Amino acid sequence: MFLGDLYPIPGNGCNLLLMLYLFGIQGLSSMPIWGWVLGILAVLAVAWLWARQRRLIRRLGGELESTQKRARQLEWERDRAQQELWPRLCEERELHEQKIQFEAQLAEYEKYSALAQLALGAAHEINNPLLGILSHLELELQVTSDPEQRSEIEQCIAGAKRISTTLRGLVNYARPGPLVLSKITAHRLVSDALGFLEGQPILRGKQVANQVPEDLPPIRADASQLSQVLMNLLLNAAEATPEDGRITVSADKLTFVDTVEIRISDTGCGIAPDVLPHVFEPFFTTKRGKGTGLGLSISQAYVRSHNGEIRVDSVLNHGTTVTVALPLHQTGVIEDARPDVEVVG
Repeated sequence: MFLGDLYPIPGNGCNLLLMLYLFGIQGLSSMPIWGWVLGILAVLAVAWLWARQRRLIRRLGGELESTQKRARQLEWERDRAQQELWPRLCEERELHEQKIQFEAQLAEYEKYSALAQLALGAAHEINNPLLGILSHLELELQVTSDPEQRSEIEQCIAGAKRISTTLRGLVNYARPGPLVLSKITAHRLVSDALGFLEGQPILRGKQVANQVPEDLPPIRADASQLSQVLMNLLLNAAEATPEDGRITVSADKLTFVDTVEIRISDTGCGIAPDVLPHVFEPFFTTKRGKGTGLGLSISQAYVRSHNGEIRVDSVLNHGTTVTVALPLHQTGVIEDARPDVEVVG
């Protein structure tokens, strides 16, 4: 019987050595010395190959562990990079939005600056001849006895005064005077404005309510400018409110912020959605032939000179609410050098 019949030999080095070992064992009876030698060599070869295989396995295992560790490190770095990238993307988006907002504000300021320069130049060039025209018309009115001529002269005087009022509004919008700051309460400010307008024909048949609390903290502001703002907003509300309508003035101090909000609400016709974004634009008006379109623009300029904000919320055919937010204290504003006067209601 042959050895190959008992032990099939594939083409493998280890099996070949095993064959030699078994052949040596089989030949021990016939060839004792060579059988022992071959057996020992086969055992040594198998042991060497086994040790080599173990070293190879350990090396491959070490490389695999190192690769897995590197993969885990790369995965951790990837996750960390993603975590750092998301805030940066959010910050970049926020900065981009701020840039767009600043560019829009800059364009608006440039437009207003050009308009202010134009207004100042036009006011200077028109006002001086206009004063001469007014003086001449008033002299003509004094010496004229004909009723028809007097009516025509009075109409001319009214038109000239209207031009003068528009020019004064332009100058106030383009170059607001320095603030004369004093301490005043919102209740006193609103009461004075309502008292000044009391009895005006435009308010007849309309309910006007002063719901401003008397215990609000005083604000440091220019009473003259804020009075003009309030009277302008009240007149706008009165023009939009029908008879038996209601105009309400309320105010409160914002929580956690040193700011007082004054709100003028009416139950009038409201403002159309396509008109609302343009209400603060100079010369924009829906009162054809009755207004100059400078009232809200000047009011916004006065409020912003106090570091405040003004906004308009309106629903067509339901009413309008104008909110004026004013800080209690003024910082970084140009103040007229006059003694401080406390006006506390």
